[in-house]
Amino acid sequence: MEPHALSRLSRLPRALAAFALAGAVVATAVAPATASPRSASPHTATRPSPHSATQDALDAITRAGVPGVLARADRADKTWYGTSGVADRRTGRPRLPQDRFRVASVTKTFTATVLLQLAADPAYGLSPDDTVEKWLPGLVRGNGNDGSRITLRQLLQHTSGLYDYLEDDTLRAKYTGTAFFDHRYDGATPEELVRIALAQKPDFDPGKGWGYSNTNYILAGMIIEKATGHTYASEVERRIIKPLGLRGTSLPGTSPWVPGPHGRHYSTLFVDGPGARSYDVTEFDPSVAGASGEMISTVRDLNVFFRALLRGELLPPAQQKEMLTGHDLGDGRSYGLGIRSQKLKACGVTVWGHSGEIPGSATRTAATADGEHVLTLNQNGDWGDDKLEQAAIEAEFCGKTAPSGAGRP
Repeated sequence: MEPHALSRLSRLPRALAAFALAGAVVATAVAPATASPRSASPHTATRPSPHSATQDALDAITRAGVPGVLARADRADKTWYGTSGVADRRTGRPRLPQDRFRVASVTKTFTATVLLQLAADPAYGLSPDDTVEKWLPGLVRGNGNDGSRITLRQLLQHTSGLYDYLEDDTLRAKYTGTAFFDHRYDGATPEELVRIALAQKPDFDPGKGWGYSNTNYILAGMIIEKATGHTYASEVERRIIKPLGLRGTSLPGTSPWVPGPHGRHYSTLFVDGPGARSYDVTEFDPSVAGASGEMISTVRDLNVFFRALLRGELLPPAQQKEMLTGHDLGDGRSYGLGIRSQKLKACGVTVWGHSGEIPGSATRTAATADGEHVLTLNQNGDWGDDKLEQAAIEAEFCGKTAPSGAGRP
């Protein structure tokens, strides 16, 4: 379970987000840069913008030291873009609406959607209440792990108890600090990642707790392949990306590159404290994230996806209800099947979505239950104050002013 599971439901442990969901590093550190003032504003000066509080929140994020932030809000038939800071510290190029970036654990919502689509089709004979053993016989065994006691629903809802492979000390050592330079192109197969997890005892008995584990979604991707005969990535492309016209979305597999227009991704390599530096980590083999977090997308595409999902355009009513039935995490938060909900304290609005962090990139999407109001924001730095990200969500959905934040590398 990630150390801040209740406050950061869908992000990786801060020290590991680097490899499971992000980019690679160049050998030269990038000196801190002062965030620029608003680099884009689509509003006129004649009357206040309904998104002015959101823009103020974006500016607060870059004042705190994150190089740049990009956001898109869709409400009914109106679209708004906001940016602050830069996409590239060397050139000063601003962030652009079409920029692509690594979305990390937001990938999980796509994976869960495909698995639930299979459950809705009798041809596949798949149910969320099937055991892992049924679909991957003999795989989840040893050290108290038992796939015959774990259901697909428990995988998607993080109630399986399976150890998160990202917590493994040996794996951590490869991707934390300057060792990242030597291992950024290593990659891993799903089988290798599962073996790492199964070398440890489960965190709790299946269904007896909640613990965010990326191992769950590596297994979910393997089950999609077993059920369909195709990779999970090809099923995501066929069932979601192509039908919705998500032209900026891709599943890179072992490719370390971010295709198309994109800014740079910056990371402190998860080393904090005095003298911490940030590095360009844009290139990196994301197969160590796989079905739990390898995807690349845009703010536009993520908004289109979550709007379609919440409107019921991707799942039949029965599977939609299952996805949105959450495990209560307290404090107005819950985790469904690959999607989370949160009741905003500032105004009582409940938003649905997911977030993710990987080296050099932090992403969050939030939407009202009817999909009519959606916001995605991306930061091209993997450090900073989580309260400022939350403030941007509350600013958009509640119109609240963001707090100021302390500077970071």
